[in-house]
Order: sequence, then C-alpha cells, then structure tokens
Amino acid sequence: MRKLLTIIAISIIAAGCGKGSKTDTTPPAPAPAKASLLFPAKDEVCNQGTVISATKNKVVFKWSSADNADSYSIIIKNLLTGVSDTETATKNQLEVTLDRTVPYSWYVVSQSSKNTTTVQSDTWKFYNSGPGVTTYAPFPAEAVSPLNGVTVAADPGLVYSASWKANDVDNDIVNYDFYLGTSASPLLFASAVTDPFVKGFPVKKGTIYYWRVVTRDAKGNTSYSDIFQFKVSL
Repeated sequence: MRKLLTIIAISIIAAGCGKGSKTDTTPPAPAPAKASLLFPAKDEVCNQGTVISATKNKVVFKWSSADNADSYSIIIKNLLTGVSDTETATKNQLEVTLDRTVPYSWYVVSQSSKNTTTVQSDTWKFYNSGPGVTTYAPFPAEAVSPLNGVTVAADPGLVYSASWKANDVDNDIVNYDFYLGTSASPLLFASAVTDPFVKGFPVKKGTIYYWRVVTRDAKGNTSYSDIFQFKVSL
C-alpha cells in the first residue's frame, strides 16, 4: 500500500512539473477609430444631390475612413418628424434618398467584425434644400442645461433654470417659446423669449419635468425641439 501511494505521489509531481496547457496570448484586435464627417457639411444648406421628384432627392453622405473599421452605420434623423433611419455601408460614403426642404442630423458609427467596440462620430445637421426655397426654418434647439435625462439639485428656493442652443441657416432667429410641465406634453410656460434660456422657474423635489423649445425666425418659420426631461433630487 505504501509503495502504491509513493507511485501516485511521484506521478502527481511529474504531472505538475510537466508542460502545462498552452494559453492564447494573441492580443485582441484593435477597436475601430472615430470617423470624421465630410458631407453634407455642418449646419449648411445641402444643394448637391440628384433630384428624383418634386419631394425627393438622393444625397451622397461622405466621411473619412476610420482605422480598424470594416463597416459603418449611418444614422439620419428627420428633424421635423423626429424619425431616424439607419443605413449600413462598408465604404466611407453612401447615397441615400431623402425628403427635400427638410432639416436633418446625421452621424456615423464605426464598427469592426473583429472587435465588439463601436465608436460614434460627431453629429452634424444640414438642410436638404428643395425647389424655390429662399428661406429656411431654424434647426431644432438642443438642450444645454439640464441635459436630457439627468437628475438635478434645485437651489434652496426650489427654483431651476434651463438653457439651450439653436442655429439657423439664414441666421435670423428672433425668439423662442419655452414649454414646461410634469407630463410628457408640457404646456407653454414663457413665450417670445429672446434669450436662449429661462431662469428661476419653480420645481418640486422628487419630480420629473419635461420641457421643449420652439424656435422662431424673422420670416415666421418655426421648429420644435425634442421633448427633454430631468428629475429634481429629493
């Protein structure tokens, strides 16, 4: 019995001293890099494209090739309807059919079949011009403070402020309407505001607030922002 135990012990030692199983030391494939947008240009009227009807045209989207990326997703949002469309491409450009006389935003997501990490580009906006257009509605306002979905702390008097940014191809924004409320359809709180902010509105702790901005230009054109929300901490 002692001899058998000795043999087993020697076998275990030998196995322990032997060559272990190989581990995979291959480094992971690098993540794709961020693409740089090229066309349609940022905040400009898009006059280039192939007209296919009175209401539609084809626009070629272009961006820089991103290192380590072998495919891209292009997300194009109609800023009037809020509807986004996602297209895919394996090259750094893609022709897409769009509605004319409509503002859009777009960005590109770099992807790799060898790495699950994805990287998003900056977001640009442009106006897809149409026949006979001489004036353009402002781009929808974007939230600056509070950012959408955040929780904030109101001051001791339980008041808060909101600010936004907006721009316009014609550079003739004149005022804003500010909507605020505790439902997803906020009511008008302040009209014809000339500055891109509203200060000192009352809030309650633990309450979720919704807000949006209507931007108006000198020609009477208007645009509606998304509906943003924030929560006041307890």
